[in-house]
Amino acid sequence: MNQHESKTITRRRFLYGTGAGVALFNILPGTLVRGAEHLSQNDKLNVAGIGIGSRGGADVDEVAGLGHNFVALCDVDQNYAAKQFGKFPNAKRFKDYRVMLDEMGKGIDAVVIGTPDHTHAVIAMEAMRRGKHVYCEKPLTHSVHEVRALMAAAKKYKVVTQLGNQGHSSDTIRRVCEWIWSGALGQVHTVHAGTDAFKNVYCQIPNLPKISESHEVPNTLNYDLWLGPAQFRPYSPLWVPWNWRGWMPFGGGAIGDWICHVVDPSFWALDLDAPTSVVAEAPGYDLATQGLCYPAAAKFTFEFPAKGPRGPVKLVWHDGNTTIPKPQDFPSDEKIPGTGAIIFGDKGMIVHGSHGGGGCHLVPDTLMEQHSGKNAPAEKIPRVKGHAWDWVEAIRTGRQAGSHFGYGGALTQVALLGLIALRFPGETLNWDNKAGRFTNKKEANAYLNPAYRKGWKL
Repeated sequence: MNQHESKTITRRRFLYGTGAGVALFNILPGTLVRGAEHLSQNDKLNVAGIGIGSRGGADVDEVAGLGHNFVALCDVDQNYAAKQFGKFPNAKRFKDYRVMLDEMGKGIDAVVIGTPDHTHAVIAMEAMRRGKHVYCEKPLTHSVHEVRALMAAAKKYKVVTQLGNQGHSSDTIRRVCEWIWSGALGQVHTVHAGTDAFKNVYCQIPNLPKISESHEVPNTLNYDLWLGPAQFRPYSPLWVPWNWRGWMPFGGGAIGDWICHVVDPSFWALDLDAPTSVVAEAPGYDLATQGLCYPAAAKFTFEFPAKGPRGPVKLVWHDGNTTIPKPQDFPSDEKIPGTGAIIFGDKGMIVHGSHGGGGCHLVPDTLMEQHSGKNAPAEKIPRVKGHAWDWVEAIRTGRQAGSHFGYGGALTQVALLGLIALRFPGETLNWDNKAGRFTNKKEANAYLNPAYRKGWKL
C-alpha cells in the first residue's frame, strides 16, 4: 500500500464517521448507560414528560433508562402519545401541563419538554417558577424575547437546565474544541454550516393551496392547548401532529431545527455568543404569498465580533436547495457534508457532521496526522456519558448541565435572529445584543416579541 492510498483510506474512515455520526450518537448513550447507574431510591428523580408523542418521547425514554421515575406524562393528543403512555402505566396522565403542575406539586422534581417550538417558552417558564429542573428540546424558544426571558429565569430560579442538542455531550464536540483551542487551525475566520435534510418537511409552500380546506379536530386532540400562545387559526392536519416545523407560526424551518446541532461545535469552541449583523437570502421566496412557510432554499450570513485572542468570525448557514460550497483546496475524494460544517482557519479546516461534530477530522491529511494519535491535544473538557445523563447528574450533584439555558439560549438566539432577517431578505440587520434591538431596521424589532393569543402570557 502506497502513502497516498493510506491517506485516502484514513480519510474515508473519518468520512464513515461523518455519515454515521447522527445515528450512532442517538443510539449509544442511552443503551450504554441504561440501568448502569444502580441508583438508590433516594437518588432517583421524580420526572414529568410534557409533549411525549415524538422527540419528547425519546427524551423520556433516555431519562427513564437512567433509572429515574416518571410520575406524570402530559400530551394534548392522547392518540399520538398513546404508545408512550403505554410504556409508563403508573404515571398519571394529563392533557394540560398547568393542571399537572398544580395537581402534582412537589411530587415532581424535573420536567422534560418535547412539545412544538411555539409552546416551549410558556411551559419551561411555568416549570421553572415552580422550582422544577427543565430539559427542553431545541430550539429553546420561538422568539428572541422568549429566549432571553428563559435565560434570565433559569438564573433567577436557580434550576438545572439543559437544551436538547444532544451532540453537546459527545466526545467529538470536545475534540473539535480542543483542536481549535490548541491552535491546530491557527486563527479561525469562517464557518460554513447547514443541512439538506427533510426538504419536504421544512418547505410547506406546495401545501399552501390546501390551507383553506376545512377539517374537523380529532376528538383525541385538544387543539386549543396545542395552539397555546400562538394566534388562532383553524385546525389543519398540515401542521398537527407533524410538519409544523415548516409553518412559521409554530416552527423555525430548517435553521430553527438544525442550527443548535450543527453550529454547536463552532459556537462552543469559538465562544461566539451573539452576532453583530445578519443578512438572509432566499431565492424565489415571495413573502407576500409564501411568508407563512419556510422557503425552499435559504442562506444566512452572520458576523461575529473579535473576542479574546480570536479575530472576527463569519458564519454562513445554508439549507434546503442552498448547500455548503466546496472549498478550492478540498480533497477531491471527499464529499461536502449535507448536514454538517466546515470550519476554516489559516492553517486548514475541520470538517464534521451533525450532532456534536460527528465524524470530525482535519483537512489536509497532514494536519490530521500532526494533531491525532500521540499528537492529539490534551483533553481539557470532561467527558460525559450522554446528554440526559449530564442533566440528571447535574441535578443530583448540584452543578449546571453542559448546554444549560445560558449557553443553549444564546445558541438558539442565533437562529431566531436569522428567522427575523428572513422577513427582510437581502438587507443587513445590525444587532445590539446588550440592548436586545436591531439598530438600523425599526420594522425588524416588531418580530422580537410577537403578541400572544389572549389568555396566554410568559
